Amino acid sequence: MTNLDRIQLLRQFTEEEPENPFNWYALAIEFRESDQDEAYSLFAKLLAEHPTYLATYFPAAHLYAEMGEIAQSKVIFENGIVLARVEKNTKALQELQNAYQNFLFENDLD
Repeated sequence: MTNLDRIQLLRQFTEEEPENPFNWYALAIEFRESDQDEAYSLFAKLLAEHPTYLATYFPAAHLYAEMGEIAQSKVIFENGIVLARVEKNTKALQELQNAYQNFLFENDLD
C-alpha cells in the first residue's frame, strides 16, 4: 500500500468516524513526511478537538518545533506532560519528559 493509498483510506475513515481521534492522528502521521503543512493542520485539529488524546502530543510537538513554532511546541510538550501525569501513563510521561528536555537543550531554553 502506497502513502497515497493510506491517505485515501484514512480520509475515508475520518469521514465515516469523524469523532474518532485515532483516525485523525493516523492521517496526521501519514502526512508528516509528505505534507508538513497538512500534518500541522491535522495536529492542530486534534489538539483543539481531542485534547485528551495523549498520543498526539509527542509527534505534534516535534513537528511544530521542526516548523519553527518553538513557543507552541514548548506548550504542547508541557500540556502532554500534564496529561500523561493525570492519566498516570508512566511510559508516555517518560518519553515526553525526555523529549522535552532534549527540546529545551536544543533550543537553548530554560
